[in-house]
Amino acid sequence: MQEYAPDINQRIWRAVAAIPEGKVTTYGGVAQKAGIARAARRVGLALRGLPPDTSIPWHRVVNAQGRISLPEGSVSHATQRERLESEGIGFGLNGKIDLRQFGW
Repeated sequence: MQEYAPDINQRIWRAVAAIPEGKVTTYGGVAQKAGIARAARRVGLALRGLPPDTSIPWHRVVNAQGRISLPEGSVSHATQRERLESEGIGFGLNGKIDLRQFGW
């Protein structure tokens, strides 16, 4: 098992905070930017630990297929989709975001 520095959440949150408006990246992309390549699941854990009133744009992180990872039909899924659409990010009929167009 890989050991992580105690400030790992801070590194992940800084990487997420750097994602520009109108762009998305994957959990793996955030892990790479945070210096913990191949630790996409750890990124998800750090994002779940954000306080509800955070200004960190957690909604700009999607899975490797360009989909929202939160359960479809949940309030969180709807919130993420609404925030992304309000930034001009489009979804295909299959629910995917084109990472070539909107990826960071």
